[in-house]
Amino acid sequence: MVIEGNTKELEAMREFHKGNRKEGLRLQEEFAAAFREEYKEKDHCPCKKACRYHGNCRECVAIHRAHQEHVPNCMRPLLNRKIKQLSELTEHTIAKEIEAPHEILRKEFEDAQKAL
Repeated sequence: MVIEGNTKELEAMREFHKGNRKEGLRLQEEFAAAFREEYKEKDHCPCKKACRYHGNCRECVAIHRAHQEHVPNCMRPLLNRKIKQLSELTEHTIAKEIEAPHEILRKEFEDAQKAL
C-alpha cells in the first residue's frame, strides 16, 4: 500500500473540494480501513532518523506539537514540496542561506548514507 499520494485519498480530497463531504468521508474511511489492515503488523513509518518514537505517530506528533520547534520527519517531504513551490518565487535563492543539520539515522539507513 502506498501512503504518500494514495489514489483513494486523493480521490477523497477531490470529492471534499467539490463539496461532496459524504463521498469524501466514505473514500477516506476506505483508505483508513485499508491502512489499518495493511499495517497491522508492519512498519508504516517512513522516518529514517534514529528515534525512540519511530512508528508511534500519536506520541511523536504530540511531542512536536508540544515543543513547536520543528515538524516530525515523516512530514518534511510534504512540507518541503510546498516550500519548494514558494521558493520558486525568489528563484530558490533561499537555498544559499540554508545549511541542513547532520542527523543520526537508524542503523539500516546509516550504511546507505555512508556509501554515498
